[in-house]
Amino acid sequence: MFQGPSEISLDAKGRLAIPTRYRDALRAQGEGHLVITAHPHRCLLLYPRPSWEPIRAAIMKKSGLDRQTTLLQGLLVGHADDVEMDAAGRVLVSPALRRFAGIERELMMFGQGSHFKLWNPAAWDKQFEEIEKLGPDLVPAGMEDLSL
Repeated sequence: MFQGPSEISLDAKGRLAIPTRYRDALRAQGEGHLVITAHPHRCLLLYPRPSWEPIRAAIMKKSGLDRQTTLLQGLLVGHADDVEMDAAGRVLVSPALRRFAGIERELMMFGQGSHFKLWNPAAWDKQFEEIEKLGPDLVPAGMEDLSL
């Protein structure tokens, strides 16, 4: 289970050093094989490959005749990049994915249970402003019974 924020700097080659607290779990889940892909909110998703495969299969099972489905398939699967953690726990974030998310040197990494979201810090700040504006209305219908 991945949770919590991390502020990270990419190195000069565009490599992301996975925080130490997650490395063993990522190696155990997929032997360090990961997938990085684009998300519609202009951030990136980082999955252990075994967690990504059923998502990819479900997306690709949808009919390509629907334009919106085709666009989503192109975004999520078409941008998916198979990467492998090196001995130092780093993964290369491709230039194309960095451009997509507006990530230059700094990024915010947030655990999302089975995966991570990677955000340009300024884009995350805007996203967080939206969260703050919603306040109590952030909790969607059907989830009011959460005891937070």
